[in-house]
Amino acid sequence: MSIFALQSLAGGFLDEDLQHFNKNFDDWCIQFESYEDAKDIVQTLENEESIDIVEITPLSYPKYFFNSLKGTIYATRQIEDKIICVVEPVMGSSFRIAICNLKTKDVRLTKTHYKNIPSIEGAFASFME
Repeated sequence: MSIFALQSLAGGFLDEDLQHFNKNFDDWCIQFESYEDAKDIVQTLENEESIDIVEITPLSYPKYFFNSLKGTIYATRQIEDKIICVVEPVMGSSFRIAICNLKTKDVRLTKTHYKNIPSIEGAFASFME
């Protein structure tokens, strides 16, 4: 499961107006189901050499696939039909492990709070549900 988006070489994703770039990928960004569809649009744009076609997957951009996932994501990995993320729900808060179900799109945070990245690394690396 993946989608394709248009990204400026300077950063940001092309908005649906085909003129502005958003820093974050969100619902307003233009998206395609195939690389070929994205390429067709890029070829119609004025400065096509400064735009890349990027593939977005649940591992590379989980916030798009899981709308209820809030905060800053530091690491992701896939275990069967779940995406496991290290997340800081609010800036300055404790880190948590988020379990994102690819089938149901549900997001669940574990109950354990971790004070810093080194303290969560072991739990993330060996996480089993």
